[in-house]
Amino acid sequence: MWSCSMRKKNHRSKDHGSLKDLFYKLARKTSQAAGSPIASISAVLVIVIWAFTGPIFQFSDTWQLAINTSTTIVTFLMVFLIQNSQNRDAKAVQLKLDELIRAIATARNELIDTEDVSEEEMQKLQADFANLVDRSED
Repeated sequence: MWSCSMRKKNHRSKDHGSLKDLFYKLARKTSQAAGSPIASISAVLVIVIWAFTGPIFQFSDTWQLAINTSTTIVTFLMVFLIQNSQNRDAKAVQLKLDELIRAIATARNELIDTEDVSEEEMQKLQADFANLVDRSED
């Protein structure tokens, strides 16, 4: 069984110079920063400043283009960042659930790695569990 300290030790011993590791570190730090209250307040502040500068620039097309372009670029980049974070979180949760299923003697081990089954198989499993619920209520 892996302990938390073993994981950290093994994780540190890896070569952190790879592009994937660099992206992971950047994505993690950016995700933490983007989800902070300071980031939300800053975003609102930028919008307020932009709105107040409208009369100065006579609500010109350039004034509108500045905010539209900025928000489009930020949104585009954030989609990949959020997807990366969600993928990592989903993998971590799945591994933890797989370990729990494996460790419990009465659990059905065929449920390990169900994220890789076809949609038809997933619906069959869902129906099986719905039947179990119905039987347990009777």
